[in-house]
Amino acid sequence: MPRYWNEVGLEFTTSNEAAVRAFDQSIRSYATFRRDIGEHLKATFAADPNMVMAHVLKGYFFHYMGMRPLIAKAEKCLADAEAASIGCSPRERNHIEALRVWCKGDYRAAIDIWERTLLEYPRDFLALKLANYLHFYIGDSANVRDSVARVLRAWDHAMPGYALVRSLYAFGLQENGALAEAESIARASLETDPLDGWAVHTLAHVMEAQDRHEEGIAFLSGCEAHWDSGNNFRYHLWWHRALFHVDLQQYDAALELYDQRLWDAKSDEYLDLCNDASLLLRLELADVNVGDRWPALFEKVKSRVDDHIFCFVDAHMMMALAAQDPAAADSMLASLRDQAMRGHNTTAAVTREIGYAVCQAIAAHRIGDFASVVKLLTSNRYRIRAIGGSNTQRDIFFQLLVDAAVRNKQYALAQALLSEYMARRPHNGWAARIHHRAEI
Repeated sequence: MPRYWNEVGLEFTTSNEAAVRAFDQSIRSYATFRRDIGEHLKATFAADPNMVMAHVLKGYFFHYMGMRPLIAKAEKCLADAEAASIGCSPRERNHIEALRVWCKGDYRAAIDIWERTLLEYPRDFLALKLANYLHFYIGDSANVRDSVARVLRAWDHAMPGYALVRSLYAFGLQENGALAEAESIARASLETDPLDGWAVHTLAHVMEAQDRHEEGIAFLSGCEAHWDSGNNFRYHLWWHRALFHVDLQQYDAALELYDQRLWDAKSDEYLDLCNDASLLLRLELADVNVGDRWPALFEKVKSRVDDHIFCFVDAHMMMALAAQDPAAADSMLASLRDQAMRGHNTTAAVTREIGYAVCQAIAAHRIGDFASVVKLLTSNRYRIRAIGGSNTQRDIFFQLLVDAAVRNKQYALAQALLSEYMARRPHNGWAARIHHRAEI
C-alpha cells in the first residue's frame, strides 16, 4: 500500500496524497470548531474510500458526539478500519486499538494508547487532542496540562497547528491555576489565528476565575463575529458570557442570551444540554424565575436516562430531570445504580466513586432535602473533580452545597465554605451575596 506524509511529517497508508490533505483539513476543522468537518471527511473518503485513518476518525467522531446509540456506528467504523488495515503503519494500528477500547468504554486504556503513540509521534495532533479530551472528562486536570507539555519539544512556530497546540496547553495551565501564563499564551495563539475558539475559551476561563466580569463580556462580545462560522461550541462561549452577566446580577441579559444564543431547539448535543441545564440552575440559585424553560429542556433529556457516557453529563441531565419530574429523577437514579453495580467501563467506576452521590444531591436539592445535599456534597467535595469538566463547570456543585447549607440553617458551615472560596476569589459577586445570607 502506498504511503504519503502530511504537513507535519506523519505517515499515512493511503492511495493518494489528496486523501491526506483532506484528512488534515478534517482535523483542523475539528480543532477549530468549524461546521465543515463533515465536508472534509467526505472529501477524504472520496479521495480514498479505504483509508484506514479516515475510518478511525469517523469512529472517533461518533464517540465524540456522546450518544449511546452512536456507539454501534463507531463499532462499524472499527470493523471497516480493521478490514482496511493490511499494510498499515504501527501508528495507525495504535489508533485502531484506541478506537477499539473506546468502543468498550475504557477511556483510560484509550488514553494510554494515545500517550504511548505521542512518545514516538509527538506531532500526532489527533492523538494529542483526543487524549486531552478524555483527560478532561475523567477529571485529570494535571494531564490536561502535562500531556500537551510533553510534546511541546516537537513543535515550533513554523509548523501548521503550532498555535492550536499552544492553546491546548494554555487551557491546561489555567485549569491548574497558572492564570497569567495561560492568558499570555492564549492571547498569542489568538493573534496567530483569530478563529481559534479554544484560545477564546481559555481566556474566558481566566477572566471568570479572576472575576473580571465586565472585561469578559467586552472580550467575548468582540469575538462574536468569528463564531458564526463555528459549530455548536459557540453556544458554550455564549454560556461563558452569560456567567459573567449572572455574577453582575444582570439576570435579564443572561436570560436573553439563553433564549437568543444558547438555546437551540434542534440540538441534542450533550455540551449544549449541559450549558442549558447549568445556566438555568445557577439562575434559580440566584432566585431568578426561569419561567417555562425547564420543560423544553426536559423533553430533550428524558430519553437519555440510560446513556451514561460521562458522569459529568449524567449530573447535568439530572438537573433537567429533577427540575421537571421527580419520577424521572428517580428513574435516572435507578439507572445509575444499575450502571454502578453491573458496569465495567470507566464511567461505571466513576459512578460508583462519586457520580451517583452527585446525582443524588441534585435530586435532593430539588425536593428540598437540604440536609442530604449537605451530607452528600460535604463528604465528597474533593472527589467531585473525578466526574470531569472544568473548574468553572464544576463550580455549580459548590454553589449547590453552600445554598443547601444556608437553607438548612447550617450557617457556620456556609460561612466557612465561603471564607475558603473568597480567599481565592475576593471579588466574586455570588460569594459576597450569599455570605450576607449566611450571616442572618
